[in-house]
Amino acid sequence: MPETHHPPDAEIRALAARLVGVSHGALATSLDGAPLVTRVGCLWLDGAGMGLLISDLSDHARALAQDPKAAILLGEPGAGGDPLTHPRLTVRGTVHALDKDAWRETWLAARPKAKLYYDFTDFRLLVLEPSDALLNGGFGRASRLAPSDLP
Repeated sequence: MPETHHPPDAEIRALAARLVGVSHGALATSLDGAPLVTRVGCLWLDGAGMGLLISDLSDHARALAQDPKAAILLGEPGAGGDPLTHPRLTVRGTVHALDKDAWRETWLAARPKAKLYYDFTDFRLLVLEPSDALLNGGFGRASRLAPSDLP
């Protein structure tokens, strides 16, 4: 099959930077060998990757304990038109724990509503450290990205 992805350029990298700025995404994991997708709150943590604040009581926390490989889909369709023409970014990688206390001020400055639950003992701060990403900027505008292409 021929390569159909465009090499990343400044425009693609800028679009990826905008998309990693969203407040939530669809997290894909594998639980007991079956796919699982759930919406999670997220925050791009400079120098670390995509931060995920999740409860240990959730199925996706169980899934990540079984297999730390995951992907997150970022981007929502706009108000009009075909949803498949709107940009989206899939970031793939491995999830590991971060020091929740060390990132508290950063997280709450960006996501103030999380103050309601950030300090709950069942919530952990994880990070999806990117291995690669796929940006789909709409029909005919797809690019494979390396971690160095992300902000």
